[in-house]
Amino acid sequence: MHRLALCVWLVAMTALTSAVLAFDNGQYDHIPPDIRAWFKSVIAPNGVPCCDVSDGHRTDYDVRSGAYWVPIEGQWMEVPERAIIRDRGNPVGQAVVWYVRHRGAIIISCFVPADAV
Repeated sequence: MHRLALCVWLVAMTALTSAVLAFDNGQYDHIPPDIRAWFKSVIAPNGVPCCDVSDGHRTDYDVRSGAYWVPIEGQWMEVPERAIIRDRGNPVGQAVVWYVRHRGAIIISCFVPADAV
C-alpha cells in the first residue's frame, strides 16, 4: 500500500506542476504484458516505485566522467546516483527515465540504462 500511495503522490505532484500528465487511457494497450509488468515492477534503489508505463520515457543517454546524462525537455541533465537502477534488467532495449516537474525543477526519480542486467 505504501508503494501505491507514493506513486499516487508522484503523479499528483506532476499534475500540480506540469501542464501535461501521462495517463494510461488505453493508449498503451499495444504494450506486451511482460513489458507492462516490468514497468510496474521497477523500484529505485531507495525503495521508491518508479510507477508505470505512462510515467517512463524512453530516452537516449550519454556517459560523462562515469555519470549518466539524459536529455529531458531539451536539456541534458545528470542522473543522480540514487535514481540509477542496474539490477532490474531492461526488456525494452532503450534507456528509460522517470521524472516529474516540481516547483519548476525537473526531478529524476528513476533511470534504467539500455544495457541494465
